[in-house]
Amino acid sequence: MVNGFARRDFLRAASLTAAAPLLGVAAGEAMAAPEAVAPGGLRPFELSEVALTEGVFSKKRDLVLAYARGYDVNRLLQVFRANAGLDTLGAVAPGGWEGLDGEANGNLRGHYTGHFLSMLAQAYGSTGDTVYLEKIRTMLGALTECRAALRRDPQVLSVPGKSGRAVEQVRGSYQYIDLPAEPLPATFTFTAWVRPSHDANWTRIFDFGNDTTRYLYLAARNGNGVPRFAITLNGPGAEQGINGTAPLPLNEWSHVAVTIAGTTGTLYVNGVRAGTNTAMSVNPAALGTLAHHWLGRSHFGGDPVFAGALDDVNLFSRALGADEITASLKGDLNSYAFDETTGGTFADVSGRDRHATLRRTWGGPSHPGFLAAYPETQFITLETMTRPDYQVVWAPYYTAHKILKGLVDAYRNTQDTRALDLADGLCDWMFSRLSKLPAEVRQRMWGIFSSGEYGGLVEAIVDLHAITGKHLELARLFDLDSLITACAENRDVLEGLHANQHIPIFTGLLRLYEATGEQRYWLAARNFWGMVVPPRMFSIGGTSTDEFWRARNVVAGGLSDTSAETCCAHNLLKLSRQLFLHEQSPKYFDYYERALYNQILGSKQDRADAELPLMTYFIGLTPGAVRDFTPKQGTTCCEGTGMESATKYQDSVYFRAADDSRLYVNLYSPSVLKWKGVTVTQTTGFPVEQGTTLRITGRARFDLSLRVPAWAGEFTVTVNGVRQRLDALPGTYVTLSRSWRDGDVVRVRMPFALRAERTPDQPLVQSLMYGPIHLVARDARRDFLELGLYGRAALSGDLAGNLQPIAGSPLHFRLGEVALAPFFEGTEDAFHSYFRRVEPKIVFAGVDSGVANPVRADGATFLDEVWVAAPFSSRSVFLDRVTAVARRWVGDGLMSVADHDRVIRTARNAPIR
Repeated sequence: MVNGFARRDFLRAASLTAAAPLLGVAAGEAMAAPEAVAPGGLRPFELSEVALTEGVFSKKRDLVLAYARGYDVNRLLQVFRANAGLDTLGAVAPGGWEGLDGEANGNLRGHYTGHFLSMLAQAYGSTGDTVYLEKIRTMLGALTECRAALRRDPQVLSVPGKSGRAVEQVRGSYQYIDLPAEPLPATFTFTAWVRPSHDANWTRIFDFGNDTTRYLYLAARNGNGVPRFAITLNGPGAEQGINGTAPLPLNEWSHVAVTIAGTTGTLYVNGVRAGTNTAMSVNPAALGTLAHHWLGRSHFGGDPVFAGALDDVNLFSRALGADEITASLKGDLNSYAFDETTGGTFADVSGRDRHATLRRTWGGPSHPGFLAAYPETQFITLETMTRPDYQVVWAPYYTAHKILKGLVDAYRNTQDTRALDLADGLCDWMFSRLSKLPAEVRQRMWGIFSSGEYGGLVEAIVDLHAITGKHLELARLFDLDSLITACAENRDVLEGLHANQHIPIFTGLLRLYEATGEQRYWLAARNFWGMVVPPRMFSIGGTSTDEFWRARNVVAGGLSDTSAETCCAHNLLKLSRQLFLHEQSPKYFDYYERALYNQILGSKQDRADAELPLMTYFIGLTPGAVRDFTPKQGTTCCEGTGMESATKYQDSVYFRAADDSRLYVNLYSPSVLKWKGVTVTQTTGFPVEQGTTLRITGRARFDLSLRVPAWAGEFTVTVNGVRQRLDALPGTYVTLSRSWRDGDVVRVRMPFALRAERTPDQPLVQSLMYGPIHLVARDARRDFLELGLYGRAALSGDLAGNLQPIAGSPLHFRLGEVALAPFFEGTEDAFHSYFRRVEPKIVFAGVDSGVANPVRADGATFLDEVWVAAPFSSRSVFLDRVTAVARRWVGDGLMSVADHDRVIRTARNAPIR
């Protein structure tokens, strides 16, 4: 028995008829509570120890490496520098989710930068190319500066002004200028030079008021995009205003002024009257003493802060004449030249010493260790939330995970202590917040969809703990007890949960198990895996529909244009890898191979782009779907994990025993491993080539364990040309124990066969797998294609007799009139991942019996009952099976005697082999 299967059961599963997904474990297999497992039986290799050579992985990786080499990291740093009030060096943020204009107001910004840092770290670890190292150093230096800036009061960002110097307010800095408040005169003039850098409506040049009831303001743009002055004693509905006639140009200096005299208010732009209101019954004196006199900030919390430069701001106690508006006059109430180049105070040169102060809308300096591309406010707000609203709070601890992981990866691969210091400080900051919260508050937070998502933060924290010996208590503060308890008890509670919010939780639990030995963490992670694989798994290895899980064994019912969020596959690979390190069950790598060679490879488009990594978010699995390699608004989570995947394809090809006594070959991928004084070179064109060759350079004694995939009906191994006697059961490992000598050659042959995998909820909806490779139909029709396959089945159950190879295009076939191609090719061709199985007649090896294929009440057909017994060891065994099934169907009244005779005669005459 292997994993609960007898040899006959394995061969039957490998018969490749309409089978369930092959993972070395039966669909729905109960997972008994394991005995205690001591972590540390296996060790992965460092990226620097395994080099990819030419093949499907290196081609995809090289596209991503080219993107990494060419991308200006100052663009990623823009949102961090802006948040810290630092010079952004003229860089333009990537946009999409990594910018203020993206989904949910950019509430997730900073996450992509973390992904990018991880990608660079892995790229450097894999290649040693210093171009990646220099980019890492630039990012670490800038992030260190940003953290320091957040810890102090804001400092002026001085830029060339209209005359002399000016103050720049970077968009995303949340900075404004606070003037001393005092009563204003009835007659009044405000003048300023402004250079707006963004076209957001309702940004204030000034706003003097108490709240949203009593105020006067000058907006750079109103709802129609033109300047507006307004004054009111009773909120927006009572505003008395003046609107301009044209927008202020972006990135150009404009002079703006407002005068009030009696009942007349006048708005000037560049010295020209832009609007007048002669019926103003409210003047500034009527407002009395106002609490705030702000430049660049609105009293309405939803209005954006002014972005751009200010120069020569003046307030007068009289109404200037039209000929005075643009003159170089100093205000007698306040006058600011903004010539300061340091500090956060601006001198009032009116002679009244009413000095102004640079402030942030979110208050004083950040707490020690805080690092993000937005203020602490999202974290603070989350603590009182009771329902999800990503427009207000979008997963701040998720973004913290991406940043922390990037820092930890940077330290691991470069040993730059700045990365360690930033990571250590960020964890200290998180602990200072979370440790003060009651347990019930944390449980509520982590259970909130999206807003409370924290990704793989626990894994990253424990990784840091392994380096520093600190932060283990912080990792445990993220325990979501209801989920852990349910999964530890093997209760499937996944229906309705957001898939990618929860998958990385379990990799973190495994790391906690390793650090603490607490069994519930192990049980939860192990059982959870079995709730997803295969009961909620698509053929490509992905999971989720519209990002959420449906009921167990709903697969066909989950096919949509928004299936299989790519992050889910990325994180399931990480979980499968980690589980295998603890218990060497081949099912984990049967799944790993499926997801890696299909969804992960297929999520990267096969072309280069300097601006985008070209990765999928969702993968539509409905008939005629087309992959979108520029999803949503760009810089999404899946593009981030896609970059990480592509720079660590080699991280699980080989594992070693902790005592270096055994080498596991988990994946068949062209690569070179350097280990314990020997070099193992794996040469293969897999998956085009149906086998691999391993050459040993050097001398060492170790066990070589080769994975026998669950789909491999045949698996042969030779050493130096001599075939080895091995019990190579599908879904196991076989081991060669010897003292290896320089020049030894191991050759593995594992012929592919075609199988159809049925979905558990709609068995006639099936998919095609050729060995480990998912074949899709290249077809734009939006209805399921109908395919029959039994008519060319071999005695082994292999359905490949239906395929006609297309010359010059490896892994491309024709099946009748349908063109098939491997899913991993990153094209924008319309495709069908699933089809509807139709077997109207009883046909053997292309010979038609003329008899309709009868169907039982449960949907099973005559041919299903014949071929479920495959593989057949001989033609006579096959004939015995056909005869037995035909007699049974006649006895059940489902087949006539005449049809029975025709079926038997056809089976005897068919050239089946």
